[in-house]
Amino acid sequence: MSAELASEDVGYDVLENEPPDVLAANLSVAGYLLAGATAFFFLAFLFAFFYLRSIDSHGMWKPPGVTASVGWGTAIVVCLAAVAVLLRLSVRDREAERLSAWRLKGVVALLLGIAALALQAVAWSENGFGPTDGAYASVYVGWTAFLFLFVLITLFWLETTLATSFRYAKLPRSSKPELGHASGDPGRLAHDISDPLALVQVELKALSFYWTFLTGIAVLAWILLYLVA
Repeated sequence: MSAELASEDVGYDVLENEPPDVLAANLSVAGYLLAGATAFFFLAFLFAFFYLRSIDSHGMWKPPGVTASVGWGTAIVVCLAAVAVLLRLSVRDREAERLSAWRLKGVVALLLGIAALALQAVAWSENGFGPTDGAYASVYVGWTAFLFLFVLITLFWLETTLATSFRYAKLPRSSKPELGHASGDPGRLAHDISDPLALVQVELKALSFYWTFLTGIAVLAWILLYLVA
């Protein structure tokens, strides 16, 4: 069977029309696996924070003048938390078939996420220290920089989910896209799955779960980097 699928001559009928619940289950599991991988990634910064703070080598944990702005940090976390709430509400709207409502909340969430990234960029410029200015500065810049990257990638995920929904906004609910349209390949004789639009709901759920998890990491960073340090 594997040799048949690997063959260049295999027909589309073998690869297409996969039941949507198969990929839906994969997306759900992927959300949990992604959260687990993310947790282990940021565990390194958590360890570095407590370890370097405890040894305070040569008194260079947090030299004078190395202080991150609590105001900027709080504004960033508020934006991220607001996005998490909006995505949760979007899931409910999507389940209730309030499509316009979820799209509106999704757009606002996307804009707030972009605002959080902009605020982080401003915070870096306003803090006045870099990663070489002591152990705390290294942990702060590393943690916030990678959190910035993770948020940026997750925003791209949100944008693609929104784009899919907007793309078929005027399509009657009883209809499906033209053959091959959802895959971007007009030469295909059938859809990749039996109902391409059925994945928007489960993808939004997975996205909402992961963003909430990512916000939890941001809150932990805010407590440690701005209040405890």
